[in-house]
Amino acid sequence: MHQEKKFRPMAGWIPLFLCLMSKLFAVGLFFWTVSLADSRPTGITTLCLLLAAVCMLGGFIGLFGLIAVAPNQGRVLLLFGNYKGSVVESGFYWVNPFYTKSKISLRIRNFETGATTTPETKDAAGKVLTEKRRSHGRPSKVNDRDGNPVEISAVVVWKVVNTAEALFEVDDYEDYVGVQSEAALRSLASRYPYDSEDHEVSLRGSTQEISDQLGKDIQERLDRAGIEIVESRISHLAYAQEIAAAMLQRQQAQAVVAARTKIVEGAVGMVQMALEHLAKDNIVELDNERRAAMVQNLLVVLCSDRHTQPVINTGAS
Repeated sequence: MHQEKKFRPMAGWIPLFLCLMSKLFAVGLFFWTVSLADSRPTGITTLCLLLAAVCMLGGFIGLFGLIAVAPNQGRVLLLFGNYKGSVVESGFYWVNPFYTKSKISLRIRNFETGATTTPETKDAAGKVLTEKRRSHGRPSKVNDRDGNPVEISAVVVWKVVNTAEALFEVDDYEDYVGVQSEAALRSLASRYPYDSEDHEVSLRGSTQEISDQLGKDIQERLDRAGIEIVESRISHLAYAQEIAAAMLQRQQAQAVVAARTKIVEGAVGMVQMALEHLAKDNIVELDNERRAAMVQNLLVVLCSDRHTQPVINTGAS
C-alpha cells in the first residue's frame, strides 16, 4: 500500500523571475560576445558563448518546474519512477523540472450504475482522436433473495482522498469505482427481498437501511484505491418486465385482503358496541335467535362493498 506524502514546494514567482532573467541574460551575453569577438581572445569568446548557452538552457529547463494547482486538484510527483509526494494545496509552485507531474482531481463526482465506459482512442502519433466517454446508467437485472428478477440501479457519490493509492494501486480508478459499485449493488440486491410482509428489511420498504448498507459495501471494496464514498442512493427499483404484471396482481390482492381485514375488524367492533348499548339502555330485549339475526344483518351492511337497500315488512297481505 502506498501512503500519501504531502509535498510542500516553493512558491513559483521567484523561480519564474530567475528563469526569465537567465534567458534574457543569455541573449544579451550572446550578442555582446559576438559584437566584441574580434577584439577578444578566442578562449574568452568561446567561454562567454558557452556560458550564454548554459544560461539559456537552464532558464528553459527551469520553466518546466512551474506548476499551477487549482482548488480541489492535486499533482502526484515522481522522479524517475520514485514517488516523492503529492501537492494538494492550490497555488503557483516550482518543483524539480525532472519530476513527472500527474494531475488528479479531488472534486466530488457522481455516476449511476449500469453505465458503460468508452475508452479514448489515439492514432499512431499519440494524438487523441476520441475522448473517454461514459454513457447514462441503465438498471441492472438481478434476482432478489426470493429469486424474483428485479431491475435496480443506484447513484454513487465519491471522491479521491488518497492520491497515491488512486494512481498506484489500481490501473484506472474511475473504471474501478464503476465496476466495484455495480458488483456491490448486485450482491446487496441478492441478499434482501424486494418486499416483505413481516416488517423485515427489504429493498422497497427499507430504503434508508439499504442505502446505508450499499455505501458500506462499496467502501469496503474501494478502501485500497484511496476512494471515499460520500453518498449512495437507490435511483431505480422495479420488478422485471416478465413478472411485473403478475407481481402487480399479487400486490393488488394483498391490498384487498388487508382492506377487508380492517373492514371486518371495524364491523365486529361496531356490532359489539351496538349490542352493548341496546342491553345497557334496555331499549329492546333480544333472545339468542334475534341477536344472531341482528349480528348477521349488521355485518352484511357494514362489510358489503355496495350500498344496502332496506326491505320494510308492512305486515301480512
